[in-house]
Amino acid sequence: MDEPAGRPSYMGIQTDLLDGDLVNFRVALRGTDDPAAVENYAECAAAQYALIRGHSFTRRVRVNTTEQGGTWRADAVYTISPDLPRGRSSIDAVVKVADCGASGIPTV
Repeated sequence: MDEPAGRPSYMGIQTDLLDGDLVNFRVALRGTDDPAAVENYAECAAAQYALIRGHSFTRRVRVNTTEQGGTWRADAVYTISPDLPRGRSSIDAVVKVADCGASGIPTV
């Protein structure tokens, strides 16, 4: 049975530390037509992971998304940092995790 559009079903997060502050997140969800939803899910996972590691910021390096049979997947790489990293893809982890919680998006 398919989830209604606009009500995603979050299917889990896989996390792999690649090197020092570089982390790979693989996430999947169903029940949406919006590819941005799976990217946001990965961002929520990265923000929570940064907090778990005692860091305050994360920055997106890359996100690849695919959709097959109604399941969206993202393969995303982020850096985590105790200080604000350079670049426009920097994320304040505390703010992002709070936003994810308010939006009902699970984190790590």
